Order: sequence, then structure tokens, then C-alpha cells
Amino acid sequence: MSKCIIFFDIDGTLLTHEKELPKETKQAIFKLKQLGHDVAIATGRAPFMYEDLRKELEIDSFVSYNGSYVVYKDEVIFTNPLNVLELKKLTEEALINDHPVVFMDHEDMKANVPDHVYINESFQSLQINQFPSHDPNYHQGRELYQTLLFCKEREEKYYQEKYKSFDFVRWHPFSLDIVPRGGSKAIGIAKLAAKLGYAKDRQYAFGDGLNDLEMLSVIENSVAMGNAVDDVKSVAKYVTKSVEDNGILHGLKMVGLL
Repeated sequence: MSKCIIFFDIDGTLLTHEKELPKETKQAIFKLKQLGHDVAIATGRAPFMYEDLRKELEIDSFVSYNGSYVVYKDEVIFTNPLNVLELKKLTEEALINDHPVVFMDHEDMKANVPDHVYINESFQSLQINQFPSHDPNYHQGRELYQTLLFCKEREEKYYQEKYKSFDFVRWHPFSLDIVPRGGSKAIGIAKLAAKLGYAKDRQYAFGDGLNDLEMLSVIENSVAMGNAVDDVKSVAKYVTKSVEDNGILHGLKMVGLL
């Protein structure tokens, strides 16, 4: 097969719901690279939130923050920061509504409140070591690629209608990603694929969550995990087994990459 590039989401795709990397998945990733393919990560996470995983899989190219921060071989090739003035207004209004936010750039994340149950429960679900410390002014003088808004389901509708510079993508009952309007993993993937000269028929993507919808809609060879939500399965070209059932290995064989 001609050289291809394959993008993998992390949570529910590479990692199980217990945040474990299946042995068969790791072996499949290294086999892809041995065959000469490029392997990259496409995630809503911040780069510092999956550095250990990148080291374990020896992956140095990634689409982070749902497409807002793209790196190829440790070189930043594309950024799409949030509108600072609009973010300031949203943050001030959200604070009045007891809806905290967490500011995120490529190096760190800071909460605008010292403690909040919504932040605690959301981050505990990620089962990661990082947790945002408190700095209400972290957004000043920095490029931010994503901000987390913490509110109950449906409470975000007000912000969606008022702040048109942003898209809001829910990932937890208490939390949403705030990303630049029109930004997505698909945009970041297009930037990386164009730099490397990959035609559409040589691009592959695996995902499971709502923030994978556009990616799997646009990528010609898209694969939804068996544990993916129905909306994601409906837009993907292929549906593999669940992440816990060696879905990555099965999917790579299904599409003919292994």
C-alpha cells in the first residue's frame, strides 16, 4: 500500500474507558510506522495532557485542542487562538452565573476560581495527573487555544447564542470545550495533510466522540469505534469493534492498512 497518514483520537479510541492503552493497539501503531506510514494524534486534549502517551507510542505529530494547535515532528505548523476580547466578556459573565472556566494554552491550564465541584468532577473523569491551579488572569497577554466552560447540560445555550466567535463542544455533563468558531480536528488535519502532501484517499482517521464528528465526516477513510455514539457511527465510512475489544487492530485490518 502507498504511504498513508493515520490520525487517532485518544479517549475511547487509543485508550480504554479506564485510560489504559491495550497492548494490541500499541503493537499496531508501531507496525504502521514500520510499514512507512505516518501516525498522528487528533484530540481535544492539550499537548501537555498526553505527553506520556506520545512518548510511549513515539508519536511527534499531533492535532491538539480540536484543531487549534498543530505540530509536525515537534514543530508548530498551525495555531488558531481564541478571540481574547470575546473570551474576556464571556468569562466575566460566566463568573456571575457561577460557571467557572479553565484557560488553556500549549503549556498549562489555569482556573479562574480556586475551587469548584464542576471542575473537580470533570477532571476526575479524565483520570489524569494534571489539574488546573488558580490564576484568574492567565488569559491576559497569552494566546489561548481552548477554554473549558463548566455548566450543566443545556445551560450553554445562552453562551452559544451570544458568543458567535466560538463553538461549544460538550465532553462531560458539567463541561464544554470553547474553541474558535469553525475550528475542528478536520481543519487541523487538513493543515498537516497539506504540509505532507497527502491526497484525501491516503488519509485515515479513527474516533468515537462528538468532537470527532467533523473529522470523520470529512476524512475519506473514516473509522468509528464500536463504542462510539450513534451520531459518530452514522457519519463514518467504517465501524470497527470497541476499544476494549481490540477495535484499533481490527479497524486497521478492515481498511487494509495491516
